[in-house]
Amino acid sequence: MSDPRHLVLWPVLAQIGLTFGLYVWLSAMRLLAVRRGEVEFGCFEFGRDEPAPIARITRNLSNQFELPVIVFACVALLVALDRVTWVDVAAAWLFFAGRVIHTAVQTLTDDVRLRGRVFVINVLGCAILVAHLCLVALGH
Repeated sequence: MSDPRHLVLWPVLAQIGLTFGLYVWLSAMRLLAVRRGEVEFGCFEFGRDEPAPIARITRNLSNQFELPVIVFACVALLVALDRVTWVDVAAAWLFFAGRVIHTAVQTLTDDVRLRGRVFVINVLGCAILVAHLCLVALGH
């Protein structure tokens, strides 16, 4: 059977891939909007007057540097301390799945209520990792 210390890295790498994918998508959408004459490049300096579809991608990309950072830190510490469990692997995948769903809802719809419900998946995955790290810190 595979080592959970290695397997927990895959959802982290997938999250990094999602972030890079959002950069590519955002860049393509911005370039397309400029080429169509919908906006000028200057509107992207501060995010003012961005077309709504682009603004949603911009905001979602920004979200990738919020809660995921806590997950990255927890995974890194659990790996470094050699305390990764199968629960951590499942929690990391749960978190990533939630990020994918959250990204789809935030970038493709304007349904803020659904986005909030989906965010609970992310919080749950992150909370499990944080709870385990707290137990490790307490000597358990």
